[in-house]
Amino acid sequence: METPVFEEFDPASDCDCPGCVHWRRVAPYSPGARNPAAHRAVIVATAATALLGAGHAVPAVAAPHAPHRPGLPAADEPDTPQGSRAPLHGTGGRPIKGNGPVKAPATTRAEVINRAKKWVAAQVPYSMDAYWSDGYRQDCSGFVSMAWNLPGNEWTGSLDQYGVRISKEELQPGDILLFHNPSNPEKGSHVVLFGGWTDYTHTAYTAYEQTRPRTRKQSTPYAYWSNSERYVPYRSKGITADSAGAAPGTPGLPAPGTPFPGASSFGPGANNRHVTELGRMLVARGGGRFYTSGPGPRWSDADRRATQAFQRAQGWKGADADGLPGPATWSLLVNGKGKDIPPVASGPAGPSTLSVPSLPPTPTPTPTQASTQATPPAQTPLPPQPAAPTPPATSTLPPSTPTPPAPTPPTATTPPATLPTTPSATPSPSLTPSPSGAAKGVPAYPGRGMFRPGADNPHVARLGARLVKKGFGAHYPSGPGSRWTEADRRNVEAFQRSLGWRGGAADGYPGPETWRRLFS
Repeated sequence: METPVFEEFDPASDCDCPGCVHWRRVAPYSPGARNPAAHRAVIVATAATALLGAGHAVPAVAAPHAPHRPGLPAADEPDTPQGSRAPLHGTGGRPIKGNGPVKAPATTRAEVINRAKKWVAAQVPYSMDAYWSDGYRQDCSGFVSMAWNLPGNEWTGSLDQYGVRISKEELQPGDILLFHNPSNPEKGSHVVLFGGWTDYTHTAYTAYEQTRPRTRKQSTPYAYWSNSERYVPYRSKGITADSAGAAPGTPGLPAPGTPFPGASSFGPGANNRHVTELGRMLVARGGGRFYTSGPGPRWSDADRRATQAFQRAQGWKGADADGLPGPATWSLLVNGKGKDIPPVASGPAGPSTLSVPSLPPTPTPTPTQASTQATPPAQTPLPPQPAAPTPPATSTLPPSTPTPPAPTPPTATTPPATLPTTPSATPSPSLTPSPSGAAKGVPAYPGRGMFRPGADNPHVARLGARLVKKGFGAHYPSGPGSRWTEADRRNVEAFQRSLGWRGGAADGYPGPETWRRLFS
């Protein structure tokens, strides 16, 4: 029997052993390129057949491939992240030629995230050479090309031309974090889709990415597990406004005409996106000084004070300026109408108007009569005081000077609506100094990050000592310390519940308002 003739062949295109990856890189478009692994397999099979002679024919079996990257430990960062630039692929892996100039197609953030979720749900397997049913390559850059709805399969070296570079603070769902290593793209180059921050500290985010073994969505430290300092945020040039969102230039602001979400969305214990939207609108209208770390989804006293400042800027008083947004407040903010919150210079004027009533009773300088002619001009500049009460004070010089200050100024200068405001919003007067700093006699709030599991700092010890002094140290087995424990949380919760707070407002973690009330 004659020795059979064998043809050299290339292994399957999805083989990712080091040898195959190398030869695909060297000659990606040369199907006849010689592959050493295949060549060795042909020689082995031919020799085996020659030795067996006229016996049973032995099929040619390729030598087993070496394990993937032997000797290198597995890591969260892909080691073979992507293929080269390529057009979209249709049925059977055939390239589809694009038409016209290359540009980023218009898309919304919601559409970007929804496309990414489809691959996560389908568990698309990672491959540098295979193409999914939508025509996009199944690697990290192909995944982002798909999510951004790009006209072709890009790679980490070309994705930046479809986006604009942004800062960490500007990141929003649908943006990307890109690391391209131009000297050696095989070493570390990677790209992930940003899905939103996981907490208010902005130290971790939800990442959508294509990596081994399949598409995944998981919480990831900013900017990535490794080479963190080399990842750069980008935003697609094609991002447009969502139907229920705002344009890219005004992140997080609801569109004009967005209906009021309801009173239940705001107030103690509320935790939802509408609280964040409200806070951002208030910051845009001059309320940024009330927030120490930016608006978030959990309702806080900063939201109440900023809302109240906006309401008072409209001239509202009493129940209309209680710090809780209603349909009228929401409509003004959403549609950009009404007056902005006055700056810090005139901001304290709101609270100081509460102290203005104390000035009319004290015009004891008026009885001195040495400057009776000078006092009317001195009092006319005060806007709240009508000009009527002052002439009677000059007309009845000696006898009635004690009498007019007592009856008239308290009721005349302060409208009846402002007087109920003071008792009903008792926190408001004591909180008025807080925009510029801590309240009088209250140490500055150190931030939420100081009171979390694993925290160990002097602020925890100070908090514990104050809780014990206030009579809320029952859960300490041996006294407070500098390390945050469950005993601290339970004691804080007991203090919060003693104030009548419930739900998320009494979670045991001290916020600015808990801190202020505890130390006041």
